[in-house]
Amino acid sequence: MIELRELVLGDARAMPGIYTTEAVRYLGRPPMGPTEALCRTRQALTPPTGPPRDHVLGITADGELVGIATLHQRSDTSAAVSYLLRPDTWGRGYATLAVGHLLDLARCLGVARVHARHHPDNPSSGRVLIKAGFVPTGERGGFRTYVARTH
Repeated sequence: MIELRELVLGDARAMPGIYTTEAVRYLGRPPMGPTEALCRTRQALTPPTGPPRDHVLGITADGELVGIATLHQRSDTSAAVSYLLRPDTWGRGYATLAVGHLLDLARCLGVARVHARHHPDNPSSGRVLIKAGFVPTGERGGFRTYVARTH
């Protein structure tokens, strides 16, 4: 069973297994080590004060943290989504479900437009976005761009 949930401090142990060399290949960042994982988890647990705000959620499969999904709320009306899964869980529909949940969250928050992007060499991410209800909008800064309306 797939669920999205708030992170807990203990999730920091699983983060390096999600942010692996293979998983971050198109993100322009190095893999995540234990120190960064602990810092990022603590940051996600810090109560936000309002937009801009990142709603960072853990993606769990049968109770095990296998990914991270984030709604990056930039204003009361605009947000973006990002997601990353542990490579051994790719191709199972987890990302599509997670993005759908992020769109539901955006709808609940009154966010009308949600943006997303992916590297052109990662067409799987494009398929995830389209299945979740995003529409392609072109290219910008070397990435394919998408938008979804929640209202």
